[in-house]
Amino acid sequence: MSTPAYAERVPAARPTHDEPASPGLSAGWAVVAILLGIAVAVLSIVAFGMWADAHDARSAAAQAPPAAPAATAATAATAATAHTMPGTAGTGAQQGAVATPSFANIAAPNAAKIAAAHKAFPAELPATTPGPVVKVQLEMQHRIVEVAPGIKYQAWTFGNSVPGPVIHARQGQTVEVTLTNGSPMAHSVDFHAARVAPDKAFVDVQPGKSFTFSFKVDDPGVYMYHCGTKPVLAHIANGMFGAIVVDPADTSLMPPSHHSFVLVSNEWYLNGPGLKQPAGLDMVKAHEMKPDWVTWNGYAGQYAAHPLEAHPGHTARFYVVAAGPSLGTAFHVVGTVIDRAWVDGDVLDPPERGVQTVDVPAGGSGIFDVEIDKPGLYPFVSHSFASVDMGQVGVLNVGGVTGTMSH
Repeated sequence: MSTPAYAERVPAARPTHDEPASPGLSAGWAVVAILLGIAVAVLSIVAFGMWADAHDARSAAAQAPPAAPAATAATAATAATAHTMPGTAGTGAQQGAVATPSFANIAAPNAAKIAAAHKAFPAELPATTPGPVVKVQLEMQHRIVEVAPGIKYQAWTFGNSVPGPVIHARQGQTVEVTLTNGSPMAHSVDFHAARVAPDKAFVDVQPGKSFTFSFKVDDPGVYMYHCGTKPVLAHIANGMFGAIVVDPADTSLMPPSHHSFVLVSNEWYLNGPGLKQPAGLDMVKAHEMKPDWVTWNGYAGQYAAHPLEAHPGHTARFYVVAAGPSLGTAFHVVGTVIDRAWVDGDVLDPPERGVQTVDVPAGGSGIFDVEIDKPGLYPFVSHSFASVDMGQVGVLNVGGVTGTMSH
């Protein structure tokens, strides 16, 4: 009888010590041993290679100089910026920096007392200069100013204040400007009222140097002037701006006014609260257009604490310039309607009449007449109320009334 097929798969009986293993089984174990030996050798080679790579990497790291921590690198970038732009140290101007927190509405505990004692920037339009030439002296300085009650700032200025002095000329006069640089860095001036070659007139003036140029004012209206040295954003944001009013030669273009005021709007971008020590410019905030304070004539709420004055039935004229550097202002007088509005400061064309609010873009201007019959307190604001909350509010006191008014 034949053997069953499954019997071929039954392993042979385990040999005893007295019986030698079959030749086929010995050959199989030999093959397994050889394969295991080859595998162990390969793994040893791979392990040695990995150890050698790690050793080389550790050796290279030990020989290389230590990397600067992230904070140190950022500090170095800020220091480099500060070296070229005095007054902006610690502003976070380096690429990828984050703005400091908002310091909006942070004020000294005795802010009301400080505001009452503050000497407001003179808003009244100064008289014109007789003769064919108006000579203007602008000294460029770095100084500490106050931008809100108790809030100090490291400003760059034309003259002693922010804004710079108001210039009042007549159409056809020549304005002769002499710049004297008393600061530690280069500055210049750019007049929006001038028709001149910028590369000849609006040039950088180095520290300790002076420069004189002139231009004829052929275009009536109200215009901005500002430092034009790069980066212009920083120079305007630090306070280097002002206004020039040019009366038209044809007096019939504008009726006379009884009271004339010059208001320059601007933003302040602070890298600190400015209470214990003066703040500087935060360029990240400036790039993001997120100010801490927005003001008329450089100081938050100064004409609320020290209202401008007018008589009932008289014309009060506002010459408004938006210095920015980036935000405009939406001019509005609470409690009345603007009787005449020369939009963009254009006095050659007839004014708009009976308007409520007029946008003045950054770098632009407008002239606004109001005639108020009833005595009272009339706030003038930017109708962008975030700006009001950050300080761009004043009061026109018509008739010398008593009391207070806010908006």
